[in-house]
Amino acid sequence: MPVELIDTADLPDGGTLRLLRRGDDYSIRFRDTELMGNQVRQSEEALAVLTCERLTQSDSRILIGGLGMGFTLGAALKSLPTTAAVTVSELLPAIVEWAKGPLAHLFHDYLTDDRVCLTMGDVHDAIVKETVGYDAILLDVDNGPDGLIHIANERLYCNWGLRAAHAALRPKGILAIWSAYPDDDFVDRLERARFHVEEVDVPVVIDGEAATHIIWFATRNQ
Repeated sequence: MPVELIDTADLPDGGTLRLLRRGDDYSIRFRDTELMGNQVRQSEEALAVLTCERLTQSDSRILIGGLGMGFTLGAALKSLPTTAAVTVSELLPAIVEWAKGPLAHLFHDYLTDDRVCLTMGDVHDAIVKETVGYDAILLDVDNGPDGLIHIANERLYCNWGLRAAHAALRPKGILAIWSAYPDDDFVDRLERARFHVEEVDVPVVIDGEAATHIIWFATRNQ
């Protein structure tokens, strides 16, 4: 079955994302790397579900970095009570257009849910500007703790970026980060930023082969 190019999205610092379709399968790719596909969603959903299980307040405030294909947002909405609030920070207008167009069947009614506020911009800026405090910040904006897709995302994972996330969280708030690979140095940075870190392996199946994705749950100690 042929692969069809549905659309492209230019990144701010160079490079292009491609939205591809093969039959009923959709894929968002950067160069030769698949960032997200509708057939591999377990770990993106686990990012939200496992975070929400760790929250104790019914009126929790959640920040999600990036829309992706909607799997993290959808899982969060299914896991949270009606009194919660979810802000999604999306950098690329094209991703929002895909969510309302060719990927609308994956997003269902997520973007019209009363709990959801979609903002355009860099999630780093949303973190730095936060004054009230989030109960959880969920990051799945790269393939791991690096700036593969958007070089400015390096700010999220460096020492001062992690301190900014710590400051943007309420006491006992959670910074949850998805990754396609382990990174011991990053865990060390999280701990130096005064987080208590829990690393969870999430089994996934990619192209028929077993693999593992990583989620770090970094809890603000105070």
